[in-house]
Amino acid sequence: MQKEPEPVPVYQLKVTLDGIKPLIWRRIQVRGDVSLFKLHKIIQAAMGWEDYHLHQFMVGEDYYAIPSPEDPWPMGTKNEKRAKLFQVAPAEKARFIYEYDFGDSWYHDILVENILYPEGEQEHPVCLASAQDRPRTAAGGDFDPERFDMEGINRLLSKIK
Repeated sequence: MQKEPEPVPVYQLKVTLDGIKPLIWRRIQVRGDVSLFKLHKIIQAAMGWEDYHLHQFMVGEDYYAIPSPEDPWPMGTKNEKRAKLFQVAPAEKARFIYEYDFGDSWYHDILVENILYPEGEQEHPVCLASAQDRPRTAAGGDFDPERFDMEGINRLLSKIK
């Protein structure tokens, strides 16, 4: 008799932009088998970034990104396309850092709040809650940090499979 495959856990993450007051954060749910490369795309959509800059994940002493021969430190960087979330954060309360834009260095603290085992498969990531819009250096006169389009963000996230 063939054994049923184990259900893929769903990770509830709280992503908090470091060093900003008031706090800017997102609570998202993603599949535990998501690659860090795909998690980068999810964070970009959830936070409202536009993916114009380099990024990396820092998990303890390990750095994950897309290694490039042009990097000054290519041998020390692990390939984020090969690393899964459940591998780098195997338990609740695990933490790691996502850095976006090496010029401005936007550090995001990622906390595994909960690991869930739902009945069915979660098809795509979802944003459950948020506080504040992302900071913008060239926001213009109509910038409102309280404005956040959860429906629009979830529309973007629904396209990430």
